[in-house]
Amino acid sequence: MAKTQDFTAMFKDVMGAFPVDTKAMEDAYKAQAALAEKMSAVAIAAAKQSTDLSAKWTQDTLAKVTEVSKAKAEPADYAKSVTDFASASAESAAEHMAAFAEIAKKVQTETLELMMSAGKTMTEDMTAAAKKAGEEMTAVAKKATAAAK
Repeated sequence: MAKTQDFTAMFKDVMGAFPVDTKAMEDAYKAQAALAEKMSAVAIAAAKQSTDLSAKWTQDTLAKVTEVSKAKAEPADYAKSVTDFASASAESAAEHMAAFAEIAKKVQTETLELMMSAGKTMTEDMTAAAKKAGEEMTAVAKKATAAAK
C-alpha cells in the first residue's frame, strides 16, 4: 500500500519561511477594537438621546391630549381645544424634529472624526510597516551580496 505523505512538516517549513509580524496583527486588532468601541459609544449615546427626546415628546403630547379630553361647558370650547392641540402639536413636532436633526448631525460629525482619525493612524502604521519591510529587504540583499562574493 502506498503511504500517505505527511504534510505537517512541509507546512511548518513553508510557514516558517514566511516572516509574520504578530505584533502588527495584534496592534491592528487592538486598533480595530478601539475604533469599534468608540463607534459603539457614539451610536449608544445617540440612541439614548433619541429615546429621551421621544419620551419627552410623548409626555408632552399626552399632557396636551389630557387637556383636549376634558369636558367643556360650551360646544365652541371643544373646537378651540382641538385647534389649540393641533397648533401646539405642530409646533412641538417642529421643535422635536429639529432636536432629532441635531442628534443626527452630532453623530455624523463624531463618526467622520473617528473615521478620519482611524484613517490617519492606519496610514501612519502602513508607512512604518513599509519602511520596516524595506529596511529588512535591504539588509537581506546586502547579506546575499556579501555571501556571493
